[in-house]
Amino acid sequence: MAAITGSQLCAVHAASKEQEAARIGRYISERMVIKDLNASGLHFTSVDFSHRTFYGCNFRRATFSMCLFTESVMRMVFFDFANFYTCDFSSSDLQFLSFAGAKIRDCTFEGSELLHVNYGGAEIRDCTFNKSNLYNSRFINADMEYCDFIDCNIKKVYFARAKQEGISFKSSNTAEAVFTLGEE
Repeated sequence: MAAITGSQLCAVHAASKEQEAARIGRYISERMVIKDLNASGLHFTSVDFSHRTFYGCNFRRATFSMCLFTESVMRMVFFDFANFYTCDFSSSDLQFLSFAGAKIRDCTFEGSELLHVNYGGAEIRDCTFNKSNLYNSRFINADMEYCDFIDCNIKKVYFARAKQEGISFKSSNTAEAVFTLGEE
C-alpha cells in the first residue's frame, strides 16, 4: 500500500489510523480542490466532503460512514474495495470513478452525473440513484438489492451478470441498457 498523503507510512503501518483520518479530513476541509490525495485504508465518520473537487485521488479500501459528498466533483477517483454506510452523493458530478468490489449500503446518488463509473463486483444495498445520468457506467457482476434507478438515463450501462433483487427501473430507458453480455 502506498503512503498516506503527508506521511511516510501507509494506513496499515500508521501509528494511529484515527489521527491520520482526522488529519486528512482537516486537509480536505481547508481546500476546495484536492489533487492526487492518497487516503487508502483510512476510516472516515461524519466527514463533509461536499462541494469539493477531487482529481486523481486514492481512497481504496477506505471506510466512509455517514459522510457527505453532496455537490462534489470527482474525476479519476478510486474507491475500489471501499465501504460506504449511509453516505450522500446527491447532486454530484462523478466521472471515471471506480467503486469496484466496494460495499455500498443505504447511500444516495440521487440527481447526479455518474458517467463512466465502474461498480463492477460491488455489493450495493438499499441505495437510490433516482434522476441520475449513469451513461456508460458498469455494474458487471454487481450484487444489487433494493435499489431505485427511477427516471434515470441508463444508456450503455452494463448490468451483465449482476444479481438484481428488488430493483426499480421505473421511467428509465432500459431498452438502451445492456443486461446480458453479447448485446450492444
